[in-house]
Order: sequence, then structure tokens, then C-alpha cells
Amino acid sequence: MPGTAKGTSPDGRLEIRPLAPPDVDAVVAAGLGLARLPLRPGALYLVAWEEGTPVGHAHLSETAPPEVGDVEVLRAHRGRGLGTALMRAAEQAAAERGHDRLRLTVSATAGGPQSLYRRLGYVDTGMPSRRVQGTIQIRSGPLEVDDTLLTWEKDLGGVDSGGARSS
Repeated sequence: MPGTAKGTSPDGRLEIRPLAPPDVDAVVAAGLGLARLPLRPGALYLVAWEEGTPVGHAHLSETAPPEVGDVEVLRAHRGRGLGTALMRAAEQAAAERGHDRLRLTVSATAGGPQSLYRRLGYVDTGMPSRRVQGTIQIRSGPLEVDDTLLTWEKDLGGVDSGGARSS
């Protein structure tokens, strides 16, 4: 199915696939929040599974351009390329859906994620930074936020989609 970005690592230990309703409880029980449930039309969570256990996820929204967010890898599994694999799966899903770029927002103080995104080819769009303050409601309850967000984007021209692209 286009836009699903299913994939398995060469050693067969890691599989990235869209979140299915029967998997929600297992993903939450593993310690991964699913802040953007229920999903809006066209949106999906890509979940990384290692030997049948959820270890990370990324959310892809169907906006123009599409946005990737809520990228999370369980602490015990960080530093092994799972964030990169999830981002590449999101890029592939966006390209399969016919998009030529992918956008994200990143905290101005988040050095680790910025380094990952920069390494993957994301660049600042030049849009003004956005200050986010106050209480926001997510699936697990209210969350206090005080952050400055930067908007970055990647040209998906080099991502294999198997089809034509538009923004």
C-alpha cells in the first residue's frame, strides 16, 4: 500500500510499519507515548519493532508539505540508528504519497535531534522561530510547554518513492 513505508532491517531484527489499532496497547505499555492519537485523516504513526517489541515511533501528518514529528526512541535503544531508520521511513512514506519535501519542527535547544536532522539533510526554512508556552492537551493529559521551535525541511528528490512527486 502506498505511503506505508514498511521495512525490515537486513538482519530481520528491526521492522518499521504503520501503527495498527491492535498494537496501540503494546506501544503504550512499552513506554512510548502516542500523543497524536486519534489520528487525523491521512496521518500515520510509523512504529519500529525489534524482535516483536515496540522500540520507537514517528508521526507523519498529511499536510502541505507533510510534517514528521513525535519522533521517539526508547532510552535503552538510543544510539543504534533507530531515529535515523524512523526518519528514513517517514521520508519514504511522504515520497510514496507524492510529496517532494518533508518538514519538521525542532527545539532550538535540542542539540541531539538537530544533529540527527542536519546529518539527514534537513535545513532551516528561514521561517521565524516560534515560541510555544503554556499547557497543551495531549492524549496522556496536560503538558506544560516552554520552548522555542525551529522549522526545518528536506528536499525528498533523492528519496526512492517508486512514483512521481509533487508538493
